[in-house]
Amino acid sequence: MMYSESREAVVQNLKDAGCGPDTIKDFLLYFDGNKKEEQLALLEKHRNELLNVIHKEEKKIYCLDYLVYQIKK
Repeated sequence: MMYSESREAVVQNLKDAGCGPDTIKDFLLYFDGNKKEEQLALLEKHRNELLNVIHKEEKKIYCLDYLVYQIKK
């Protein structure tokens, strides 16, 4: 598999995406071993975890907005 970015850039992108040290370590093992399926599974798992966090935060915002709406009525 060819990457257009250096290994260091890939690590920085993982950090920017909020991946923890263990996830980055595992990803690099797959990166070095050219294991595309494992890389994709790991990234999908991380993505789903982030989506769960986002949904929980959106729910909090919705609840607050609803309370503001009720108070203003």
